Amino acid sequence: MKLSEMKQVLAAEEIQLTKSLGQNFLHDFNQLRRIVELAELTPREKVLEIGPGLGPLTELLIERAGEVLAIEKDARLVEILKERLGEQMERNSKATEDGQKARLHLIHGDALEYLRRERGDWHDWKLVANLPYSVASPILVELAQSGMGPERMVTTLQLEVARRLSAQPNEEAYGVLSLLVQLDYEPREWFKIPAGCFFPKPDVDSACICLVRRAAPLLSPGQRPLFARLVKRSFSQRRKMMLKLLKTEWPEEQLKTAFALVSVAHDARAETLSLQHFIRMTQLLAAGPLSV
Repeated sequence: MKLSEMKQVLAAEEIQLTKSLGQNFLHDFNQLRRIVELAELTPREKVLEIGPGLGPLTELLIERAGEVLAIEKDARLVEILKERLGEQMERNSKATEDGQKARLHLIHGDALEYLRRERGDWHDWKLVANLPYSVASPILVELAQSGMGPERMVTTLQLEVARRLSAQPNEEAYGVLSLLVQLDYEPREWFKIPAGCFFPKPDVDSACICLVRRAAPLLSPGQRPLFARLVKRSFSQRRKMMLKLLKTEWPEEQLKTAFALVSVAHDARAETLSLQHFIRMTQLLAAGPLSV
């Protein structure tokens, strides 16, 4: 979908885009193609798309994947999508020439509320989306923390968020978001997308990042809530010593023993600890009273 066509459709429907919904639509075909290629889709795969907007990415996903589930919050855009992609939606029950079914399912609703309400198993899905910037982080955390997240997540979001997702210890962007997502996903390739590729142009820099689900869980299901609690408390005041912050929730002696077993100094700050440090500390604290 070219920029001229995008403007024409919006003008014809007298639609003013809403900034609060993060409606900055990616129209550059080269960037859309790069996103789809990063997803490494096959004809039999299922794709979740959040915030399809006017559908330029949706069209490419339909061509590459076997099933696309698109969730759009704006009722005005849902009607446009039905009109533009109605043919593909009507093909749900019709076999294509190669024997496969071209399936497109469109849901009108709030994606974050939908994910929390449905609690579906997305293990054999891929998320490919130009996420609304206002909800990008909560959506990624929701999918990652569910323990049933997609095989791969390829998303366009703020450059700052992409840096946080891929950040490592002692980097300024390293923090809660980095750890909550990296527990289940390995950050892979990412690339910047110029503001001019969107309509309207966003006030922030953008990027597309690829997150690949780890081959095996790093923590048991029962330990995951403790991990999140530990990480959030440790970064609640990132300039303070981690031990002092954690003492409000765990016995000091238990913490000191855990720090010793993980070879972390008592005056360490959370930003210096790796994902493996937090995983090991979670396992130790979950075990109860400790001894060196």
